[in-house]
Amino acid sequence: MSVSYGVGIGWRPEIAGYVAGLPGLRFTEVVAESVHTHAPLPDALAELVARGVCVVPHGVKLSLGGAEPISDERAAHLYECAQLLNAPLVSEHIAFVRAGGLEAGHLLPVPRTRESLDAIVANVRRTQSALGGVPLALEPIAALFDWPDPELTEAQFLTEILEGTGCGLLLDIANVYANARNRGESPAALLDELPLSRIAYVHVAGGMQHGGYYHDTHTDAIPPEVLTLVKDLCARTTPPALMLERDGEYPPAAALSAELDAIAAAAGRPAIT
Repeated sequence: MSVSYGVGIGWRPEIAGYVAGLPGLRFTEVVAESVHTHAPLPDALAELVARGVCVVPHGVKLSLGGAEPISDERAAHLYECAQLLNAPLVSEHIAFVRAGGLEAGHLLPVPRTRESLDAIVANVRRTQSALGGVPLALEPIAALFDWPDPELTEAQFLTEILEGTGCGLLLDIANVYANARNRGESPAALLDELPLSRIAYVHVAGGMQHGGYYHDTHTDAIPPEVLTLVKDLCARTTPPALMLERDGEYPPAAALSAELDAIAAAAGRPAIT
């Protein structure tokens, strides 16, 4: 996206009224699999589109990281979502969610090997063909484990995928924090290695420590360390948009507004509440 959309929040049915009432909202995101392209949009979402709010469909089940070719039907659905929402791009995860007909129910990490990289690039190109020119942004996931014997670092792996496909980067800053913390590494050092010039937009979310690991829950408050990373990121580059992700256990409106204001302050952007 070449336009600056500032700070936004993910559209979910449970907080549709709150999202619709944000006076400065210019950017949101909807889970693509929740959009039924052969039926009218929910009124609250249709009103945002009519207002000119940028609504990006965000896929969670394409399984770009699987060894099997992606489903053409699922890829076509992403395209249909983009057309229905008048979206400037769509996004998906670098992950796999199914194999041999079995659904994992989670976004699972992929091995950082050359073989895996080739499979992802092939699946991304197949998706791009179905998208008919609609740009695609890829999101590296938060992972509780890494596959053994990696041939590339996370930054190298991601950079080669993006360069091999021409895709943008959906950078989840909370995932950067989670992965670095769980590996005992520096999240700021990982930021230094990532291709920040390819950022399409940024996710910001909360999480919690449990069982010796940091879990990217999307149901907890954003920790101060993640907000510090937002500030560090925006000192390096200017993302087109930053978006609060909440996916359950929604707090009162005042708490959501406080999180949006905190993201805006960390990023040096105007508040939207």
